[in-house]
Amino acid sequence: MTRRPLSTYRLQIRAGFTLDDAAAVTDYLADLGVSWAYLSPLLAAVPGSDHGYDVVDHSRIDDARGGPEGLVRFAASARAADLGILVDIVPNHVGVAIPRANPWWWDMLRLGRASRHAVAFDVDKTVSEGRVRLPILGSSPAEVLAAGEIVIDTTPADDAPDGTLSYFDHVLPLAPGTGALAEDLPALLDAQHYELRFWEDQNTDLDYRRFFAVSELAGIRVELPDVFDESHREIARWITDGLADGLRVDHPDGLAHPGDYLERLADATGAAYTLVEKILEPGEELPSWWRTDGTTGYDALVEIDRVLIDQSGVDELDALDARLRAETGLPVAQPWHDLILTTKRKVADEILQSEIRRLVRALPFGIVGAEDALTEIVASFPVYRAYLPAGREHLQHAIDDAARRRPDLAESIAELAPLLFDTTLEVAERFPQVTGAVMAKGVEDTAFYRFTRLGTLTEVGGDPSIGSLSVESFHDAQRSRLASWPHSMTTLSTHDTKRSEDVRARLSVLAEVPERWSETLTELRAVASTGHGPLDALLWQAVVGAWPVSTERLTAYGLKAAREAAEGTGWQHPDAEFEKGVTAIAEAANGSARDIVERFVNEIVAPGRVNSLSAKLLQLAAPGVPDVYQGTELWDHSLVDPDNRRPVDFAERSALLRLLDEDAARGILPPIDDSGLAKMLVTSRTLRLRRDHADLFHGYRPGAIAGEAADHAIAFDRGGVLAVATRLPVGLARRGGWGDTVLMRPDLAAVDVLTGRRVDGGPVPLAELLDTYPVALLVEER
Repeated sequence: MTRRPLSTYRLQIRAGFTLDDAAAVTDYLADLGVSWAYLSPLLAAVPGSDHGYDVVDHSRIDDARGGPEGLVRFAASARAADLGILVDIVPNHVGVAIPRANPWWWDMLRLGRASRHAVAFDVDKTVSEGRVRLPILGSSPAEVLAAGEIVIDTTPADDAPDGTLSYFDHVLPLAPGTGALAEDLPALLDAQHYELRFWEDQNTDLDYRRFFAVSELAGIRVELPDVFDESHREIARWITDGLADGLRVDHPDGLAHPGDYLERLADATGAAYTLVEKILEPGEELPSWWRTDGTTGYDALVEIDRVLIDQSGVDELDALDARLRAETGLPVAQPWHDLILTTKRKVADEILQSEIRRLVRALPFGIVGAEDALTEIVASFPVYRAYLPAGREHLQHAIDDAARRRPDLAESIAELAPLLFDTTLEVAERFPQVTGAVMAKGVEDTAFYRFTRLGTLTEVGGDPSIGSLSVESFHDAQRSRLASWPHSMTTLSTHDTKRSEDVRARLSVLAEVPERWSETLTELRAVASTGHGPLDALLWQAVVGAWPVSTERLTAYGLKAAREAAEGTGWQHPDAEFEKGVTAIAEAANGSARDIVERFVNEIVAPGRVNSLSAKLLQLAAPGVPDVYQGTELWDHSLVDPDNRRPVDFAERSALLRLLDEDAARGILPPIDDSGLAKMLVTSRTLRLRRDHADLFHGYRPGAIAGEAADHAIAFDRGGVLAVATRLPVGLARRGGWGDTVLMRPDLAAVDVLTGRRVDGGPVPLAELLDTYPVALLVEER
């Protein structure tokens, strides 16, 4: 029988926080109330990798992360603390930034198709005579040769019997018998199983599948049984040897056949608990036939965020955006769905053109205008991908939309349509892999940085055109999760979120005070500006959302945000002059604008904390398996990666939890202050209750709130536990508080596990129930 968690706690395992370091915090996690520890990727990664998603060797655990002995010691500590173990795995791609570190890649570069590992990589054999194109040169091959930048060393090595080729930091193996050509570099280069290319050729002429637009991450063909077996033998061993209980699958949409992959994985692991990092668009359902327990929780994140946002304020922020655009000479904003068509088309035309061109080469016959037509269909695709024959409606929508928008391509699109539906064709197999990449890069990594009205709305899995969610719709979503995917993960922060939960909670307050934000932003822009109004709004939101935040962190975030937006600057060709404005904002935040920033933050920090505590309780008590991202049991004001992967002080957290428990035993409750103890209280008490009384969390019924301020509360009953949370706290304060508002309850006494207060049966006034904290968690006395 599959063992499943009641909750998880994500730990980022790296050289600075190894498996032995993780073992040292297992007692703390158990004290917090966690059910399973959830580990980032463990397999050997590119040397120096801080995240582990660039695996180089599937046969071993990374020594820098603690090695195999480290996992044994961690598992022993976890078992002693009665914790299960969930591990993140990466089946779609491997790291090739340092070729010599990846035995499969190195062997293929040396031996070409004769390598036993060549079949593992998705290289297009129809171009360059099957040679792998390596876009690593700073100029053309001819210029590189003329400059003498390539160095040949024919000294034999165990992994390079014929020697190596070096280009600055890049080291590559020489093909057998080619060392003799060392004095004739053009001939030597032509004799290799790889082709050195100018770095920008990765945009247009790459010949191997990669992860999104990252050429240093090469796709592998796990759809082939031998490749699956060799890349998953060690992973399966963790399950069978009791070193892990479940797996989280990274980016399944990159695979040729995700459903088939999950079948093989379940067979290899004895149907271990498995989650998939599947990004669902609003209204999209997780494929019901997949052998998985659910998603990694971005769908829940979107629901929780939006039920705490004031839609009327979002509308006013739209007006502010229009004013900013007009003031800085920008065109009128496109509606969201028009914007993402633009940004998806942009990435497909530019950094992912190689992928489009491979689709063209995969066609069974030539079609006039195929590249342009395929690009339009890809840009029109409404979700990440289809899983044909399921999802035909999404493909048909994209075809129809592309033909409507580009009547000049109607004939080409009509010729392509039957080919894209024909699952026996290579182009139909590859097409879904491309739509997912274009969606990710065009929406999450571009449009999210252009649609800047309210940062809370531009989070993974979200549709910013949907500004809020009604309480009724929130309840519907929770009932659906309980009915369909009761063991699916829920989350508020991850290693991939654009902003941590507490930054988003604070920024959500802007929708309740749009006028004050508009006034403050005007003041801030007078101090420092990029000259691009919407980007200014994004950057100053980062300041007030993450405050206090160092100039260094703000600079790193600002440059990444500006380059992702790709309007005034970009990754491949940064505009140093434009970026001076980004740096100016980062410096001003802690300098000449500091007083303005602190004055405004002081206005929104308290309601932001109300939102944080409400979101935390809703997530931890609602259906699904709640994950706590490392460190977020206290306030965490992190920005996009790598900012959200900073070290966590577990010694401090452990000491604070002991203090919290000792004070609670004496009847002392923490205030809602900078310490974050109030958030730790909500986190620990809810997690412990779920762990110790799982039987109380078996159902879901919306709670009934009555009275003049009923719109400011949300409640639900899980089957013996009633969670209550405050929403729109600024509006609540404006109307003078809860007034006559009551929570309707049966005639049974209950205890609020957050405060220890006993509540009599029957309706309870929210002014009394929520007088200490904006949330309550009632357990009925039966």
